[in-house]
Amino acid sequence: MKEFILNNGIKIPAVGVGVFRVEDANIASETVKTALSVGYRHIDTAMIYGNEEAVGKAIKDSGVRRQEIFLTTKLWNDDQRSGKVQEAIDASLKRLGTDYIDLYLVHWPVKESYVSIWKKMEEVYKSGKAKAIGVSNYNTHHLDDLLKEAEIVPAVNQIECYPYLTQESVVKYCKEKGIHPQAWGPLGAGQSDVLSNPVVVEIAKKHGKSPAQVVLRWNVERGVIVIPKSVHKARLIENLSIDDFKLTGEEAKQINALNKNLRLGADPETFNF
Repeated sequence: MKEFILNNGIKIPAVGVGVFRVEDANIASETVKTALSVGYRHIDTAMIYGNEEAVGKAIKDSGVRRQEIFLTTKLWNDDQRSGKVQEAIDASLKRLGTDYIDLYLVHWPVKESYVSIWKKMEEVYKSGKAKAIGVSNYNTHHLDDLLKEAEIVPAVNQIECYPYLTQESVVKYCKEKGIHPQAWGPLGAGQSDVLSNPVVVEIAKKHGKSPAQVVLRWNVERGVIVIPKSVHKARLIENLSIDDFKLTGEEAKQINALNKNLRLGADPETFNF
């Protein structure tokens, strides 16, 4: 499985599995267990998803050693506003049943605290409770502001990113600053026709791959980590099986050209939660 190296030397699998909106504890737990059984070693959750306990149980029950798993969770906006970062990560660690997180992210750039909170994130990193720290849903101006104050450069910026929202400027900026871009909703978050787009379908036929595999491969070839979500075993296996083909430069250009800046999730500039 392909890995990327973060700016502090830590390796992160290029493909992970996300559990956003998997609220049923049994389904969340089974999804993670199944994912680990078919070869995933990168799991992405968040406090606000309400399934950290289920994820922790699945990891424990899986038989896979904790140190072989790259585990991400996130600081929610209310905890960011209150400044209770240590308390928040301690609560996440307890729910997850682990003594460290591989990657701890600031979930959204809350207007009044997206810069000031970073000092507390740096303290979490120095304490060893998180092997790497980063942000999520930050645009370039948010990162600009943060980097003026930061002692530690964020390891990752997790953003909505799929062929109708290619995020070229954010991806480019992150790479220039040593921040690894990561895509949530890389298949269109179940709300898009991107996987039936004729361009994607045609490229998939040429490679004998599924449209989902093509779209995930496109992002990984751009140097973007992907965390597709699925609760189905066959789909989980499919999403992980993207290492045995390469897109041509022309095919990558064709997919890039599908961009229409179409967000399916909240806008980092206008979210109100």
